[in-house]
Amino acid sequence: MTQVSGDGHVIGVDIGGTKVAAGLVNATGEITHQTRTPMVANDAVAGLAAVIASIDSVRAAVKLDSESDLPISGIGICAPGPLDPRAGVVINPPNLPGWRNFPLVAEISKTYRLPVHLDNDGNAAALAEALWGAGRDYRNVFCATIGTGIGSGIVFDRHIYHGRTGSAAEGGHMTIDYRGPRCGCGKLGCIEVLASGPAIARRASEKIAAGRPSAILELAGGRIDRITSEMVGRAYAAGDLLAKEVLQETALVLTAWLGNIVDLLEPDVMIIGGGAASMLRPFFKEIENQLPSWCVNSHCQEIPLVSAHYGADAGIAGGAALCRAPSAT
Repeated sequence: MTQVSGDGHVIGVDIGGTKVAAGLVNATGEITHQTRTPMVANDAVAGLAAVIASIDSVRAAVKLDSESDLPISGIGICAPGPLDPRAGVVINPPNLPGWRNFPLVAEISKTYRLPVHLDNDGNAAALAEALWGAGRDYRNVFCATIGTGIGSGIVFDRHIYHGRTGSAAEGGHMTIDYRGPRCGCGKLGCIEVLASGPAIARRASEKIAAGRPSAILELAGGRIDRITSEMVGRAYAAGDLLAKEVLQETALVLTAWLGNIVDLLEPDVMIIGGGAASMLRPFFKEIENQLPSWCVNSHCQEIPLVSAHYGADAGIAGGAALCRAPSAT
């Protein structure tokens, strides 16, 4: 795949189960225009049409036609895995049931005479942070996105580490407690099932169901089954003690996980993003302080733990970054 160089703009596309986001991104990682289109997850033909519509919407919005003086140099797409980034094929993502062994890059290339790149959303977000975001001053970057799930990406010298088949860096499915709850992936005690947004909500719900008082229940309208991680974050910001306890416990399991990451990879920086990351940000210093207890690396506290630069736009920036980096490992 040909990588983009110079000052040309690229289009970054972020495919999810309910929407396709696309944006125009310049050579410095700035998203200058973006749009969102509903995604049809259970129909491959309709899903492809949604992706093409999102790209066309960006092109139309900035009046990119054959006479434009703002050329598009490439299209980068991030999508849920499993997928094969080298072949450009989406294999069988759970939240896109209509796509099975779907040759997305080949299909998009039929419509646009441009280089097209594909990778999973965790890898793409990590690359965007490494090129333009919180990791731009570092050589080796580990990036985690904490939201409904936990995704991760590893970037060495601006190269995504893919592993043998392209399936590496599934850090969210590292087991932290082999006796823990079963994750959606089928394994027991993954960090995803212990520290993601739903895990935070579950931890709070269990404490409240056991009779512990908390403002979280009021935010949920008195319904324990309606508690969300966002409510936990709001209660913590208002000084709720149970919410603080829940987030401290979440920070502890994240510390154990990040200790393993340091012992395995020893990155130059660890970047945390995603919807749940904002409520955990006040505990970053606590995680750094506790890291030596969960890590054999005597230099672990020299590795900064920082917030991601790209928030909700990480997918768009990530897709665009795929067009900018050297050929991946």
